Amino acid sequence: MNLGLLIAVIIAALAYDFMNGMHDCANAIATVVSTRALTPRQALALARTLNVVGALLNTAVAKTIGKDIVDPQHVTQSMVLAACLGAILWDMITWYVGLPTSSTHALVGGLMSVAALRLGFGVFKAEGLIKVAIGMLLAPALGFVVGLAVLTLTNWVCHWASLHPAKADRTFRPLQVLSSAYMALSHGMNDAQNAMGIITMALVSYGALKTFHVPFWVVLTCGVMMGIGTQVGGWRIIKTMGMKIASLRTVHGFAAESSAATVIIVAAFLGIPKSTTQTISAAIVGVGSVQSLSMVRWGVAGRIVTAWVLTIPGAAAIAITIALILGSLGLR
Repeated sequence: MNLGLLIAVIIAALAYDFMNGMHDCANAIATVVSTRALTPRQALALARTLNVVGALLNTAVAKTIGKDIVDPQHVTQSMVLAACLGAILWDMITWYVGLPTSSTHALVGGLMSVAALRLGFGVFKAEGLIKVAIGMLLAPALGFVVGLAVLTLTNWVCHWASLHPAKADRTFRPLQVLSSAYMALSHGMNDAQNAMGIITMALVSYGALKTFHVPFWVVLTCGVMMGIGTQVGGWRIIKTMGMKIASLRTVHGFAAESSAATVIIVAAFLGIPKSTTQTISAAIVGVGSVQSLSMVRWGVAGRIVTAWVLTIPGAAAIAITIALILGSLGLR
């Protein structure tokens, strides 16, 4: 039992949560800023608050991350620490270059790679792997399809919107504020649970918890830390998400956010770790495609897809390197 390593894991998990909030705050507020429905300051305040509220509502994803992929009784503190640090460093790299990648996939990639390195592939649990696979494969597809469907339905119901774009912008501006709030709530419900799962896994591994359940202090601390990270913000990624993928009006932002948030919240209640970044990015592409394929800047979308593909192996490589360094220091 190494109390120092447990403390280091908790600090690293909270740092990951902070980075997640800063890195992924664009998921909830990029489109509402780009359409000028809210100012950046107003949007950050909204996202910060509802990220914290969302974190308090559910722990199903935390249980998947913390006990359904690898049995927490089998992991060590150094393994969890390496996974966290791998995800943090990958997020920092992609934040610096302005690419919206998945913090969830970075953490899962780090955790699975270190577990395979130290314990072998037989340690993985089928239930958790199935949920991770479902989230990875369906997130972009559902985001695209639901975003396209919502905007198509909205255009059909509000057929006058295309004829009177200025009036449509005024009409959908308050609705987009609501959809942005909905997206921020869903982001807190899904992404804040990653750190909750990691901390609880570490507590079970250490012996501080006999069974896996997320203590309230863990829920609250992770929610607040994500809120602080959101307040710090990530303007680089806001520009990519809200201004470079497609040219958006308020009706497009409303459709993208409401559809993506619905997909994410359903997945959160089912305990499926889903990438909020993939879901909202695909929804933006789907919404843009309804109007015209030329509205979507496919070169930028392609760079984002490349980052998605590289996230798990990139974070895994960093996590394995850290695990080997810790092992050489006698921390296994």
